[in-house]
Parts: sequence; C-alpha cells; structure tokens
Amino acid sequence: MIAAIEGRIIKKEPAFIYLKTISGITYKVAVSLYCSAAIKQEMIELNITQIIREDANLLFGFLDRDEQRMFEQLIKLNGIGTATALAVCSTLTPEEFSKALATSDANAFIKVPGIGLKSAKRILVELGEFVLENIFNASSQSQTDARLALEALGFKSDKIKAVLFTCKGGSAQEIIKEALAKLQ
Repeated sequence: MIAAIEGRIIKKEPAFIYLKTISGITYKVAVSLYCSAAIKQEMIELNITQIIREDANLLFGFLDRDEQRMFEQLIKLNGIGTATALAVCSTLTPEEFSKALATSDANAFIKVPGIGLKSAKRILVELGEFVLENIFNASSQSQTDARLALEALGFKSDKIKAVLFTCKGGSAQEIIKEALAKLQ
C-alpha cells in the first residue's frame, strides 16, 4: 500500500496532478480543488489513499491529514463513492466539515455537487460522532479546558462540540459561561 509519494509535478489539472518520482515513475493522483490550489511548489510530498479495485488502482493525494481522514470516512459510507467524497473535500474545508457535523448542518452538505437532502442527512447520522482531531488540537487550550469542564458537568459530548464552534470567548471561563448560556 502506498502511504505517501514525493516527487516533481510534471502536469497539473484542477482535479489531478501527475507526479514524477526520483525513480522515474509518474503517478496520476486525484486531488481536491483545495489541495490543487494549495500546491505552489514543483517538488511536493502528498499523503496518499490508495484504492485497489478489480479494474483500477486509484491514488488520491492530500496535503492535509485532516482532509485525508475526512475523505476516508466518507468513502466508508454506503452510497458515497470516491467522486462524491472528493467533491465534499473540494467544497468543504476540514474545519467546515467538522462544524457541519457538530451543528448537524445538512445545508453545508447540500452545497456539494451530487449530494441531496437524503444523502446529507445520512452523512450527519452516520458521521455525527466523527471529529477531526486536529480541529480541536489546533484550537486554544482554553477551548480544550472548557470542553473538559462541560463534560465534567454532565453535558453530552456532541452538544458540547456543537456549542464550542460558536463560542467566541478568549479564556476558558469566558467560553464556559458562553457555552452554559447556550446549552441551557
């Protein structure tokens, strides 16, 4: 299984890049529009999700591990294929994806080409507990402290996550006060 590929970009299209490795092998790698736009340099290393089928060996490349985890969770869902999962990655950033899951925002998923209301609701139900780790790790220590305090008070984890995305306080105390007002 291929985990990552490092090489020189010899051709770039909006949804694909052709990556030539030092050994001389060129790989065609599908990428999201966000990933494609973020690639500025000629030499690059991409995290790879490889899907081997009877008729194809597909490579999907990601600069961001959260985007890769998002893609891998989506393709596990019944009725969501690689094209739709890549469309989600091209439409929603990992932060927007996590926020949509935390707040049960079906409209965020309906914006994605190929996803209707039924599919959006199914994504919310099946991935409701899924949280990209780096979204909370990237947030401040105050948010983490507030989340732990609210959990200790007995609030449900999914409700806490939804509320914390909307809190604007700076310190843990401010965030807790704001979250408690919204949770009541």
